[in-house]
Amino acid sequence: MDNSAGSIVFSILGILVSGTIGGLAGWSVITLLGFTGVGGALVAAAIGMVVATAVWIGLTVLLRALGFLR
Repeated sequence: MDNSAGSIVFSILGILVSGTIGGLAGWSVITLLGFTGVGGALVAAAIGMVVATAVWIGLTVLLRALGFLR
C-alpha cells in the first residue's frame, strides 16, 4: 500500500462513501420493517457494517480491474 497523501485521501473518501451507503441501507431496512429503539439501532448497525464492507470490497475490485489500484 502506498502511503502517499493521495492514497490516504482516496482511502478516506472510500470509507466515507462505503459508510454512507451502508448507513443508508441499514436505516432503510429498519424503517421498512418498523423497528425502533435499541433493537432497531443494533439491527441497523449490523446491516450497515455488512453493506459498507461489501461496497468497500466491490469498489476495490472494480478499481483494481480498471487499473487504478495495484
